[in-house]
Amino acid sequence: MWVPPLRMEVRKLLSKKKNPFFQHSDATYYLATRRMVDKAERHYRPSRPPFRPAALPTFRNGGEKWEVLGRIAAIHNRAHNEAHEDSVGFFGFFECVDDDAVAQALFNAAGAWLDDRGLTVMRGPTSFSTNDECGLLVDGFNTPPTIMNPHNPAYYVELVEGAGFTKAMDLFQYQSTEITLPDRLIDRVKKVLERKNITLRTLVMKDFDQEIERIKKIYNNAWEKNWGFVPMSDAEIDYLAAQLKPVCVPELVMFVEQEGETIGFAAVLPDFNVALKSNPSGRLFPGIFKVLWKSRKIDRLRILLLGLLPEFRGLGADVVMYHWIWDKGYQLGHRWGEAGWILENNVPMRNALVRLGFKEYKTLRFYDRPL
Repeated sequence: MWVPPLRMEVRKLLSKKKNPFFQHSDATYYLATRRMVDKAERHYRPSRPPFRPAALPTFRNGGEKWEVLGRIAAIHNRAHNEAHEDSVGFFGFFECVDDDAVAQALFNAAGAWLDDRGLTVMRGPTSFSTNDECGLLVDGFNTPPTIMNPHNPAYYVELVEGAGFTKAMDLFQYQSTEITLPDRLIDRVKKVLERKNITLRTLVMKDFDQEIERIKKIYNNAWEKNWGFVPMSDAEIDYLAAQLKPVCVPELVMFVEQEGETIGFAAVLPDFNVALKSNPSGRLFPGIFKVLWKSRKIDRLRILLLGLLPEFRGLGADVVMYHWIWDKGYQLGHRWGEAGWILENNVPMRNALVRLGFKEYKTLRFYDRPL
């Protein structure tokens, strides 16, 4: 079910020169490797029956051949520490063969680096923050991930928990194949529009830069009280916008306004993973041609962001936004939608999604381990 990302995008994400995350934070990367001694030990054999790739990556060093058994990033997110006034460090980009010893070595290396910086807890996975791909998949392994969401083998749960991590927070993902929203909610939508003077409009592509400036004014205020939220700098929002612009559909990005003031926005993306799945190498060429061909038939959506300024919540504007998404999405040929992730402690949003006909179908999890 895993969908390979484009390698060029991963390089850019990890680059301390190109990713604006590194303007305020730091990270270091580790590989777990094993020297291949002879033909009898040509391939790594884990201690229990594995899920393993057909071939592990190899490299040569001083004439010797080595296998790569795992990877991890240790992340010091200073923006998180300032926002939450804590001493939490993070791990991310975790991949590993099915072996407790290898996983423990990776976690210990990342933990030592974080401990040296005075941090007291290691949390993850998050690559690099809650504004990026985050969470370990613990339920829902039989369905593919949507764009910008993780997917991992089930045995990762055993590796992480076996290394001493305990649950910090669950993130739930919801799906729906309903064609329309319930009639009672559509009636409420009409009343909200009439009585509250709330209007919606689509993103104007020719005014893209100014539209992003409007999002900047809302984003950090709309999410600031959420567990684990990390405010994004202007440079980080610009970086994310540049990534999403090529796959952005203007009709699916909306601004909510009341008396001319922008009070919220929603960003909905076609699930580009449907197309990326056709390019297993993750290389730009020649795979991009197949990806572009497949992208014409995407019929899945992910509601990536949907938020309102705190003072405008409770007016029913969220219902207006969901109705818009469903109406526009169906017109564009989409027949399946995902809302998420949603924090487990965000009970109002979770209940609202159930009333809208969504069903919980995946669970991602943050884990903590003391340093």
